[in-house]
Amino acid sequence: MTQTAAAVRLHAVTRRHGTGDHAVTALDDVSLAFPEGTFTAVMGPSGSGKSTLLQCAAGLDRPTSGSVRLGGTELTSLSERRLTLLRRERIGFVFQAYNLLPSLTAEQNVALPLRLAGRRVPRARVREALDRVGLGERVRHRPDRLSGGQQQRVALARALITRPDVLFADEPTGALDSLTGRQVLGLLRDMVDRDGRTTVMVTHDPVAAAHADRVVFLVDGRVHGELTGATADTVAAHLTTLESVTAPHAPAARETQPC
Repeated sequence: MTQTAAAVRLHAVTRRHGTGDHAVTALDDVSLAFPEGTFTAVMGPSGSGKSTLLQCAAGLDRPTSGSVRLGGTELTSLSERRLTLLRRERIGFVFQAYNLLPSLTAEQNVALPLRLAGRRVPRARVREALDRVGLGERVRHRPDRLSGGQQQRVALARALITRPDVLFADEPTGALDSLTGRQVLGLLRDMVDRDGRTTVMVTHDPVAAAHADRVVFLVDGRVHGELTGATADTVAAHLTTLESVTAPHAPAARETQPC
């Protein structure tokens, strides 16, 4: 069986906040690979390092030590300018809070990454991206005229407009009702199956995690096992086991940012 190449690879990544006695370790010697064309969910208790892992893998945060590679490019050695350019070209990011600009229409929000990169914005390509997420009739609507699920779909179209190598999603369904959340997850799954888009998603929801090919678990900033082909029930059972095993040993806080 041929081994799939890694779209993103973390090797011995540690991320500490602060110094001396007040230092907090968010990630502790983490090594992970995210194979091309796969969907990985990252789970763990609050403060386990999930969001920090995503931010380091996406080049939004720099590890204290270790290596992060996007394909053949080492991110940790890039200047801020080169890292910004790389993120614009090769990385898509979807936030729980959507992060749409309220004064722009759906069409303008989707086109924004191309404009920031100084690239031509083909209207047909923007419309195609919105059609793909089921919002072809809402192109001129501003965020305040869209539901939460529609705003998240605009955010997804915006993340995909540059055709990135990897799509990162931080709790993309956390602010949505269950039906709308399933629709967004179906879109993410389709991006993997139809387009071969490598996707890495942080979630606290076993139902969301069950859409992924693989579920990686973090506890106290360290990888604590993984599941493949998991159902919502098996994910929930594994989380329960982790909490019962680690709760007596878990410190009160490991991370300065919420997960």
